[in-house]
Amino acid sequence: MKELDNEKGLVEAWDSLNELRESINVFHEFEEMGEDVGDELEAEYNKLLKGLDDLELRNMLKEPDDHRDAVVNFNPGAGGTESQDWAQMLYRMYTRWAERNGFKVSVMDYQDGDVAGLKSATIEVQGNNAYGFLKAESGVHRLVRVSPFDSNARRHTSFCSVFVSPLIDDTIELDINESDVELQRFHSSGAGGQNVNKVETGVRLIWTGKLSDGREERVVAECQQERSQLQNREKAMVLLKSRIYELEKEIQEAEKARLEGSKGKNEWGSQIRSYVFDDQRVKDHRTNHETSNVSAVMDGDLDDFIKAYLLMQANV
Repeated sequence: MKELDNEKGLVEAWDSLNELRESINVFHEFEEMGEDVGDELEAEYNKLLKGLDDLELRNMLKEPDDHRDAVVNFNPGAGGTESQDWAQMLYRMYTRWAERNGFKVSVMDYQDGDVAGLKSATIEVQGNNAYGFLKAESGVHRLVRVSPFDSNARRHTSFCSVFVSPLIDDTIELDINESDVELQRFHSSGAGGQNVNKVETGVRLIWTGKLSDGREERVVAECQQERSQLQNREKAMVLLKSRIYELEKEIQEAEKARLEGSKGKNEWGSQIRSYVFDDQRVKDHRTNHETSNVSAVMDGDLDDFIKAYLLMQANV
């Protein structure tokens, strides 16, 4: 049904563009008759161009998981308060991006930083093609700025890993040996009434096992969103499976890249994008797309970066 809805959406978008094209032709006829319709014509033309760009972007999402909801995990790098503050800024950036694009955001886990920012966080972004767009953002993000936490006003470099995986559902089969999963319970933090302070409703699942390439991996998933421990355990298991699934996908993509003679896997320490605040510059190192409008990017204006990445992938 999701695939059918996506195909219907593409057809409806095309029909809307065709109506715009006909409207533009009518305005041209009015203009030839001496009518002053220049402003209306320009407005319709700009709507057509934007609609074409949006449709082109959606048409690039052809991978099996692109239509799925996305799970976005934030992990600050070394650097304490500075990196934790950067992680929170990215958390806000992606939340803003999701909201302005009509996606629903649910917080699955959020751990406050010691002084500022966050230690770790996980959000679920729900909506058609959420993973297809957000997969472009998976990797290490680098910040360079004059630190507000440094009394000497020195420049600091901070890193944060953003890990994006598709939210699995019943159409994906992933067998996990229950004996490989450790269950930990803890008191949920944040709002939720007195119950969260008295009952261990938060759930942490730790899977230790071997991936298909023989590598042993330890994957952790937490959820404290719900008041019920059972509901948190169910959501944590979905999150755990989603992360293991994404690791298996990376193995397949890395093997494909090796056979094709190109690299296709992000690794910690090789940033995908740099945000240099004092130079007013944001640059993606994979596509070389950059902008000087740093404040707009931090407010969630990421569509141009995402489109540049998807275009690059389409041409590989």
